[in-house]
Amino acid sequence: MMTNILVTASALSDHDLLARLELLAGKEREASVELVAHLAALDSRPSLFAAQGFSSLFSYCTQALRLSEDAACNRIEAARVCRRFPLVLELLASGSLTLTSVRLLAKHLTVENHQSVLAKASDRSRREIEVLIAELAPRPDVPSTVRKLPCPTATPLLSAGPGPAMISVPSAETTAIAPSLPPLPATPRPIVQALAPERYRVQFTIGQETHEKLRQLQALLRREITDGDPGVLFDRALTVLLEKVEKTKLGAAAKPRPNRPIRPGTDNEVRKPGPGSRHIPREVQRAVWKRDDGQCAFVSTTGRRCTERTFLEYHHIQAYALQGPATVKNISLRCWRHNQYEAELTFARRRGQKLPVSPKVIGTT
Repeated sequence: MMTNILVTASALSDHDLLARLELLAGKEREASVELVAHLAALDSRPSLFAAQGFSSLFSYCTQALRLSEDAACNRIEAARVCRRFPLVLELLASGSLTLTSVRLLAKHLTVENHQSVLAKASDRSRREIEVLIAELAPRPDVPSTVRKLPCPTATPLLSAGPGPAMISVPSAETTAIAPSLPPLPATPRPIVQALAPERYRVQFTIGQETHEKLRQLQALLRREITDGDPGVLFDRALTVLLEKVEKTKLGAAAKPRPNRPIRPGTDNEVRKPGPGSRHIPREVQRAVWKRDDGQCAFVSTTGRRCTERTFLEYHHIQAYALQGPATVKNISLRCWRHNQYEAELTFARRRGQKLPVSPKVIGTT
């Protein structure tokens, strides 16, 4: 029976598929809000689920309603917040807040601040919500730690050797350090977590060679960084690496040099890429990156701009294969997916294939 739904969905046109997805997402939000409201009512009547043989609302959700443990926790927390602040239901219904956002904000909401906090939290990502919480309840910095992790024992075929070290350091703009923690597995999940306004806890695992480099750098810089704080070293290392990467990837320079003339002293013409060259001059790269603000510049027909800031490429608006020049006007940032998408549009047109409506592009005419 359910396989028929997949067949039906696969048979929809592009337009109908997107429209159907938006409709279903709206219905799912409505159903979630209605479920949360009913859980709020049930939470106020504990004898009701107790009479059904459940010791808690959580047990009722996971066993009677067959929700996962995470889903039950999110919905129960949201239900209890909604009993205190009914405004949350409206924000959940509109999609301005998610159940996860409500759960994270729950213990920080008060009668005095809930309207302003919820307004700030609307349409924010989880990471932005965590930064907001750090402003509401800042946590103090904690001391730097560098300690050896236990060697893994589940892989006996590997040769025994020194285990990796776990280093907890601050981000490049802060000095918040991870606290002492109980023993962790050899490869814990990397953590970047807001502790207070402009203060972050950063935690990751390094290998033996990297640990030796850290110790050597601490020794060499002992006069400048007397306590050998890994956070300060981390900041310096990121600064140097960022300058190098920006110079390589973006053509960045503290003092960009003017283009050299073809014949020094006789004319002011500048060198241009030769015929068939894919080279994009560095001054063009710098100007395009600044204009597009380091973000994919694809804009859909509905006016939504892509938010991607990784895997960016310099895109020829008039395709390079169609003699598109490497100028600021003709070059724009695209993520990999949208660069490929626009290439497909361009060359499908040349083959006379039917296409969706062409997208708009910012920063161009």
